[in-house]
Amino acid sequence: RYQIHTGLQHSIIRPTQPNCLPLDNVTLPQKLKEVGYSTHMVGKWHLGFYRRECMPTQRGFDTFFGSLLGSGDYYTHFKCDSPGICGYDLYENDNAAWDHDNGIYSTQMYTQKVQQILASHNPRKPLFLYIAYQAVHSPLQAPGKYFEHYRSINNINRRRYAAMLACLDEAINNVTLALKKYGYYENSIIIYSSDNGGQPMAGGSNWPLRGSKGTYWEGGIRAVGFVHSPLLKNKGSVCKELVHITDWFPTLITLAEGQIDEDIQLDGYDIWETISEGRRSPRVDILHNIDPIYTKAKNGSWAAGYGIWNTAIQSAIRVNHWKLLTGNPGYSDWVPPQAFSNAGPNRWHNERVSWSAGKTVWLFNITADPYERVDLSARYPDVVKQLLRRLSQFNKTAVPVRYPPKDPRSNPKLNGGVWGPWFKEDEKKKKSDKSKGVNKQKKNKNKKKAN
Repeated sequence: RYQIHTGLQHSIIRPTQPNCLPLDNVTLPQKLKEVGYSTHMVGKWHLGFYRRECMPTQRGFDTFFGSLLGSGDYYTHFKCDSPGICGYDLYENDNAAWDHDNGIYSTQMYTQKVQQILASHNPRKPLFLYIAYQAVHSPLQAPGKYFEHYRSINNINRRRYAAMLACLDEAINNVTLALKKYGYYENSIIIYSSDNGGQPMAGGSNWPLRGSKGTYWEGGIRAVGFVHSPLLKNKGSVCKELVHITDWFPTLITLAEGQIDEDIQLDGYDIWETISEGRRSPRVDILHNIDPIYTKAKNGSWAAGYGIWNTAIQSAIRVNHWKLLTGNPGYSDWVPPQAFSNAGPNRWHNERVSWSAGKTVWLFNITADPYERVDLSARYPDVVKQLLRRLSQFNKTAVPVRYPPKDPRSNPKLNGGVWGPWFKEDEKKKKSDKSKGVNKQKKNKNKKKAN
């Protein structure tokens, strides 16, 4: 499902927010369990944990080993959300995994866990293994030996990034070797997928694409991926069709011979034939997002959107070759790799874009111009209107944004120093239960103090 259909269309889930992927959203592992799969998750969850029902083990995974937050220290698994609000974030199933806190770099630790799972499972029985490595994400940390090949890179962030990626490459190789060693490989499909573009301030590079992580420019939303499998019909081919992350859900359920309920409205398509046989994608469009809360563009208006759409709202949509952006598009420079000094991006190397014209609508032919250098909105007003209408149609199906204020009860200090579920459903029941005697209540208070 697109973000607008989950309520998570604005920003990310913060550690202190009482928020998670809505419980009525059926997950991929839940569907695969229905057809006999063992389901395991290793790595970064980041779909919310404020109550027990939001945890990975309650959302379809038989086992979970990893972190609940969006980032943290690769060695200590410690994360501060703000000064004084700090906690430990490494889990085995539903409990803090203190016994694994022995300073192993997370990329290597997660790979060891994957190897253990593969060694102990019967390869003749179906297995779904979701590995969400922490790398590459800030803080930029890597074991020393991976820096050796990258001494020539002057920029320290870029050098660290390269080292982290080298370690990640080695991890993917080790997982593949384990699949071969334990007898899974011949009947396996390995999907390697990223979640967003790079962050130039933290060693990433999207050159020659425009923009960065957190924006709707191609540099923020276009990510590389590959599928590796003995089951592919056309091996070694490059797929340039429209493919979106929502497509994995129906594709993998169909491959696993699972059932997709007709009444759940999916935004994804089964793209296996597109990937395996080189057929045309069933997709004609991608709604990149509509974020009604993001900072409104000062010059945006209904008039600029031909009365069809308020261009103050941040949004982006792709239909065939065309891509339309509205509102405040975010950081929109082109940043060549290595052009930035250690102090941060250098103005002379960045191709700066001035917004003196106060634009709030852009149109690009992404096939002809993937770098988004030639804005065609003035030349093709009819195409702009057509895409604005499509945006408006999508917006009618949007659910309200879920972005609650922070809850002070989330502080790890109140939870044994660990980030974890803090919201208790039964608290309201306790308050409403007035049948207990006053003496009992006093005793309970004393007990709580002792605890």
